[in-house]
Amino acid sequence: MEQRQAIVAVLRRGDRVLAIRRGPGVARPGYWQPLSGRLEPGETEEQAVVREVREEVGLTVVPLAKVWESETDDHRFRLHWWTARADTGEVVPAPDEVAETRWVTPQEFLVLDPVFDGDREFFERILPEL
Repeated sequence: MEQRQAIVAVLRRGDRVLAIRRGPGVARPGYWQPLSGRLEPGETEEQAVVREVREEVGLTVVPLAKVWESETDDHRFRLHWWTARADTGEVVPAPDEVAETRWVTPQEFLVLDPVFDGDREFFERILPEL
């Protein structure tokens, strides 16, 4: 089965990152994670970061750098992790996709439950080096 491509948007404000709890309209609701979404045909990763963030929480962001790649635990998606700046603006969640949002420190993210193993690895191993 061919892997689909998806982005993960690590939105930063100061020492905090935006975490969302997956809403009722998506697979595996209830999990906490950074914003994510699949690439549309012909779209660059940067364009996908900007679009997904706008669709899911209404923020306009500036993609900064690709910082990691991983796969989902079911191997269906290759995830391209991007940092992005979201200095201003109000978080307005799309209710179907996003049940709740929080700006968290990496330590606070690691005590949220449940989270995906790949996300935990990012917050433990990759983010502290950035």
